[in-house]
Amino acid sequence: MDFNSALSNAVKSFKDYKGVVKLVSHFDTDGLTSISILIKALQREDIKFSASVVKQLDNKVLNEIKHEGYRCIIFSDLGSGYIKEINEIFNDELVIILDHHIISQTETRFFHINPLIYGENGNSISGAGLAYLFSKELNIKNKDLAYLAIIGAVGDIQEDKGFKSFNKNILEDAIETGKIEVRHGLRMFGSQTKPLHKILQFSTDPFIPGITGNEFGAVTFLNELGIQLKDKDGRWRKLIHLDKEEMKKLVTGIVIRRINEDKPEDILGQIYILAEEPEESPTRDVREFSTLLNCCGRLDKPTYGIGTCIGSKEMRERAITLLNDYRMELIKALDWFYRNRASKFVFEGEDFVIINARDNIRDTLIGTIASIISKSNVYKEGTKIMALAHTSDGKSKISFRLSGFAEGIDLRSNLGSIMSYVGKYEFGGHSNACGGIIPQEKESLFIETAIEKLKSS
Repeated sequence: MDFNSALSNAVKSFKDYKGVVKLVSHFDTDGLTSISILIKALQREDIKFSASVVKQLDNKVLNEIKHEGYRCIIFSDLGSGYIKEINEIFNDELVIILDHHIISQTETRFFHINPLIYGENGNSISGAGLAYLFSKELNIKNKDLAYLAIIGAVGDIQEDKGFKSFNKNILEDAIETGKIEVRHGLRMFGSQTKPLHKILQFSTDPFIPGITGNEFGAVTFLNELGIQLKDKDGRWRKLIHLDKEEMKKLVTGIVIRRINEDKPEDILGQIYILAEEPEESPTRDVREFSTLLNCCGRLDKPTYGIGTCIGSKEMRERAITLLNDYRMELIKALDWFYRNRASKFVFEGEDFVIINARDNIRDTLIGTIASIISKSNVYKEGTKIMALAHTSDGKSKISFRLSGFAEGIDLRSNLGSIMSYVGKYEFGGHSNACGGIIPQEKESLFIETAIEKLKSS
């Protein structure tokens, strides 16, 4: 059976179901957009539902869902790593898994929609993309939800100078429905909403030496370039207010500041604009929208993100208020990393880096920090970036990322090899982005093992 047939069969069975649906999704951007797509699709069909967002699946969470008594459960952006447990816990319920993560086993009596089953890469589509294709198959009117799937894909780092495979087709749907416009330009967070000097000060992707985290450095930089901070009416200017000549000056200046990195000019790229969102709104730019949702999930306010996706003005306002705190936490975390690159907390090998943040970075942010570093060109393409942070319950969370899109490197396999030596602990993810959890008392052994195995891999 091919992917489309499997998807069609799942939708047909779902259409035959009569009753309340349980939706379960992950807490990151991809998970929040996934569940939002499904919510909007069910609302369109007037189907009642209950929704839950979780950090991860385990037996405890699955048993809690089981005891809630729902006869139909849809897992989005998670589930593929827990096929055995789902098979054991759920009996005659209608279970549908829409996931793109590594599969623990292929045998299941439930509907399991995952691109990996059909020979596609896990980065060819996000969880939100699968939720979208499911919803589109349910009702062609749901084609107007493609833009949410693109936000999810961007949040899951699946965009690299454009999209491929499933994501490319979904983007075409989003463009065709008038929801997204694609432009080429300077990729910086806050271009729609922040004063220009604040955009530079809070810029983490790209990271700009001497400017990121430094308001005085940002103001001085703009003055040196001859770019006015305010307009003739005394209002702060934003990135979208610059003319072509000013934009050329800014791009050149940033490239020069980043000249010691592998690709200092890698600050230009595709910009995805949500056409129906107002100018100067944090929901206008897809990257900004994605970060807004990530903020909600990472700071334990997923309902704010879902509300924003489904059109609640109140939830959107609440989400936006979280953003400044989130950005400041990221800036502080990145500042800690750069200050400690030469310390015992950061081990830099020939083609790998291990960052042991301990309590210096929030565990819900350590994956985001690893991702930012992997995209910042601090390290050459193909560098394996492993970051650890302590959780509140005495564990260490591990996030493993790959700098760039190098072929032939399987981080999940590397992590599995390390884990097999340290103990039987939970891990999962993709070949270029994965993670795990270990007890803090195993942290030193884990790092020692990681250094040894990554040196020889």
